[in-house]
Amino acid sequence: MKVAIVGASGAVGQEFLRVLADRDFPIDELVLFGSARSAGKKYVFKGVEYTVKELKHNDDFKGVDIAFTSAGAGISKEFEKTITKYGAIMIDNSSAFRMDEDVPLVVPEVNGTDALVRPRNVIANPNCTTIQMVVALKAIENLSHIKRVRVATYQAASGAGAAAMDELVEQYAQLTRGEEPTVSKFYYQLAYNVIPQVDVYTDNLYTKEEMKMFNETRKIMHSDVKTSAMCVRVPVMRAHSESIWVETERPVSVEEARAAFECADGVIVMDDLNEKIYPMPLDMAGKDAVYVGRIRKDLADENGLTFWTVSDQIRKGAALNAVQIAEYLIKNNAV
Repeated sequence: MKVAIVGASGAVGQEFLRVLADRDFPIDELVLFGSARSAGKKYVFKGVEYTVKELKHNDDFKGVDIAFTSAGAGISKEFEKTITKYGAIMIDNSSAFRMDEDVPLVVPEVNGTDALVRPRNVIANPNCTTIQMVVALKAIENLSHIKRVRVATYQAASGAGAAAMDELVEQYAQLTRGEEPTVSKFYYQLAYNVIPQVDVYTDNLYTKEEMKMFNETRKIMHSDVKTSAMCVRVPVMRAHSESIWVETERPVSVEEARAAFECADGVIVMDDLNEKIYPMPLDMAGKDAVYVGRIRKDLADENGLTFWTVSDQIRKGAALNAVQIAEYLIKNNAV
C-alpha cells in the first residue's frame, strides 16, 4: 500500500501521521507533499524520517494507492487530475468537492457504502461540525426519521488551523503582559471572547459554515432533514462542542435515545448529572469518538430531543474520518 499525504506540514497533515501510526494503517511506502515553503521539511513516521516534496504537476502520484489531501480547496481542485491520473483514490479534506453529485461525501459510521461508488476516484471528507453531528444523528434516525435539526456549535481554534491555535495562545500571553493582542486568524480577539461568526455570510444571512451543515447532512444521510445552525467560535484549543435539538416523526423517549447512543458506532455516552459527568472539550481533545451527554426531552416540542456532543475537530472531524474511509475501502477490497 503506497500512501501519500498532501499538506503534510499543516495541522491536519500532522494529525494524519499520528492517526495512521496509532491505527497501524497498512503502509508499505509513504510520500509527503507540501507547498514550496514546506518542501524539505522532515517528519518521522514509525521511526523513519521522511522529507516533504513540493507538490507539482508531474508523475509523483504514479503507484500511489490512497492520497489524503488537506491543503485547501484551491489546491485540491487544481491537483485533482494530477493526483488521480494513475488510479490513486483521493480522500479530500477540503470543501472543494463535497456537494459535487459525482463525489461521495462519507462518514463511515453513517454512509460507508457511498465510498464504493466514486466516478472520479475522489471521496470527500465532510465538514468537521457535520461529521460530529451526523454520527450522533444516525442513532436517532434509526429509531424515527429526523425531520428537523437545530444546532448551536462551539468551535475551537483548531478549526481555523495550526496558526489560529498559536494565535489564541499568543493572545492570552499578550493580554497578560498588558499588550494589544494580535488579531489575524479570527475576525476579532478570541481570547476571553466568543465570536458568533464562522466563515463568511451568504445571501440568506447564514454563514457558509452553517450552510455546510444544512446541505452536507442531507447528502450524507440521504434525507430530507432540515438543519438550522448557529456556528460560534470559542476560546478552546481543540475539540468542537454542539448543542443539538432534533424533531422526529414520532416521540422518542430519553431512555430509547440513550440506549441507541450506547449502541451506536463511534459514539460514547457520558451522561450522569448526579456525578456531573458530561463531555467537555478539555477532556475529549485527542480522542477518537463522538461523545454525547445531557440527553433530554425538548420542552418546546413533544417530538423533540436535545443533547450535547463533543468531538476532536482535528481527529474525528478531519484526519481520523478520512483514515476510517480508507480502512472501509480496504475492508471491502475496494482499493
